[in-house]
Amino acid sequence: MAEETKFVEEIVDQEDNFSLWYNQVVRKAELADYAPVRGCMIIRPYGYAMWENVQHLLDTRFKETDVVNAYFPLLIPRSFMEKEAEHVEGFAPEVAWVTRGGGEELEEPLAIRPTSETIIGHSYARWVQSYRDLPILINSWNNVLRWEKRTVLFLRTAEFLWQEGHTAHRTPEEAEERTRLMLEVYRAFAEEDAAIPVIAGRKSENEKFAGALRTYSIEALMGDGKALQSATSHNLGDNFARGFDIQFLDADGQRKYCHTTSWGLSTRMIGGIIMVHGDKSGLILPPRIAPYQVVIVPIWRKDADKSAVSELIARVEKMLKGKVRFKVDWSENTPGWKYNEWELRGVPVRMEVGPRDAQNNSVMLVRRDNRAKEPVPVDALETRLPEVLDEVQRALYQRAVEYREQNTHYTDDYEEFKKIIAEKRGFVRVKWAEDSEAELAIKEETKATLRVIPFDQPEGGVKGKCIYTGKPATCEAIFARAY
Repeated sequence: MAEETKFVEEIVDQEDNFSLWYNQVVRKAELADYAPVRGCMIIRPYGYAMWENVQHLLDTRFKETDVVNAYFPLLIPRSFMEKEAEHVEGFAPEVAWVTRGGGEELEEPLAIRPTSETIIGHSYARWVQSYRDLPILINSWNNVLRWEKRTVLFLRTAEFLWQEGHTAHRTPEEAEERTRLMLEVYRAFAEEDAAIPVIAGRKSENEKFAGALRTYSIEALMGDGKALQSATSHNLGDNFARGFDIQFLDADGQRKYCHTTSWGLSTRMIGGIIMVHGDKSGLILPPRIAPYQVVIVPIWRKDADKSAVSELIARVEKMLKGKVRFKVDWSENTPGWKYNEWELRGVPVRMEVGPRDAQNNSVMLVRRDNRAKEPVPVDALETRLPEVLDEVQRALYQRAVEYREQNTHYTDDYEEFKKIIAEKRGFVRVKWAEDSEAELAIKEETKATLRVIPFDQPEGGVKGKCIYTGKPATCEAIFARAY
């Protein structure tokens, strides 16, 4: 027994050191590893399978809104980066440059894309001539590079995978509608697929995307009380259209600038799933994201037992193929070791099949989230197993909602605010006057940032004074320490 449990015992307790727990889980569950280049990561097959499921689920949602996929180059001419001044200034510290190629100095340095607004703006300027060419609704699944100084696997790495959507529109109203629509797509994905409750709203002027008119985001609360910006959607106005001369001839015969948007979600979401749902034994994966929704563990001692167990499992495999994602663990490890291994990897349901199960024509289902056991006749398995997976999905979401509610604080007193941030963490919802200088002062004094101004505001408007300036409040805002 000691040997079987040793693997899990090596994981530090979340409450003792959440950061170490996170890194141990990522590496021991074989999600990712460090690359030889500083700040980069190698995504291992199990972690990449999670990302493939994220891609599939999101891509389906995107296409339901008429978005199509394309690909744009990794390298961007410096002159492109300089066309939108605010954008360039915002990304300048993170940009990596290629200055030599084929052993020769390049005439013009090339940026390794930190994001693709500039190269896409250049392309749209060539493609758009008339209002009949609009809207353009394009998404790209790609990698980007941002020269981060402090990195954490999945959460913040120099190179990461993501999708970035870029749209061009005839009117500012259409651009705003698309910006909000894509944020709603992210909200639905986070809550319905990743089982992560989020708060949707607008970013402050300090926190908005460089060059954007407005930035919206979904914010989630992690298991250590820190916030994670999980996805963003930006209304770029006509800023990039003016920089790249994206004009069209409108129906009234006038030439006008397009209004553009961009929006993205990255492999950071994998880190969020780990931190929201994991426990002291490792990962707990939502069934819709899990590489394997079910792991089947054969149990036998005698060859005769193995034959009966194998026969039953063969029937189960045929029944479930194409309906759920499963793996049969035929390894030579003991059942106890397998239980620990697959709990660490967060598989939502374990199916135990032993000699007695074979004799009774049934299997034992064990949920990862609460370890509840349920014997199920094989003839009922095709119906019952999807139900159990749905129950796990809903339970994970509800547990995360309850955790967020327990760790969301309300205060009108700045001294209490500072104490909550220092001692309790979590979301702190306050009355706010949208003062950029006050926001920076709070960040300096507490290390808390304004995460989002929620869409969900008090009915009838906010009454009272700003927690920091004492000015009449214009909204409620959520502050937190964040990744």
